[in-house]
Amino acid sequence: MSRIGLAFKLFFQILFNSEVAERAESLSLPAPKEQEKKPAPPPPPPPPPKPKPPRPDGIDALVLLGTLQREARFLDLFQEDLSEYDDAQIGAAVRDVQRDTKATLNRLFAISPVRDEEEGGRIDLPESFDASEIRLVGNVQNEKPAGGTLVHRGWKATKCDVPKFNGTLAQAQVLNPAEVEV
Repeated sequence: MSRIGLAFKLFFQILFNSEVAERAESLSLPAPKEQEKKPAPPPPPPPPPKPKPPRPDGIDALVLLGTLQREARFLDLFQEDLSEYDDAQIGAAVRDVQRDTKATLNRLFAISPVRDEEEGGRIDLPESFDASEIRLVGNVQNEKPAGGTLVHRGWKATKCDVPKFNGTLAQAQVLNPAEVEV
């Protein structure tokens, strides 16, 4: 019998039969307080996530070196024996590597000069300046000078966006895989 049919049958039996009505009422009454079940205790909290293994020291440097090789052929220039090439060939290769390395470094670090003034020009130094941004060179005395000649503008990174690496140290150490033509 379907549940709907059973519900109608019980409804009319309860309505017209006092014995069935009493049995149904006893089934629907809440249990006495001493017999009530206690609420179930809350489930235990989930175990804390396993800590990630520590990143190996130097992996970010390896990722950067691998990125420079992949995007600018950086290592190819410096690991190659250049003695068998003439200056024109070296110059052409350096021009490409320099252009691509500059683009990669600017993409990853947004490199900009520390000082905007032209090199070789005279600049004024504030009374207190950040020694991480300005290094005094030449005839440096005990007193801080009021100014000097800008020998080098310096460089700073305005962001750091080195690609994240999720592999193993051994994988990161492969800066550029060997290439085999088949």
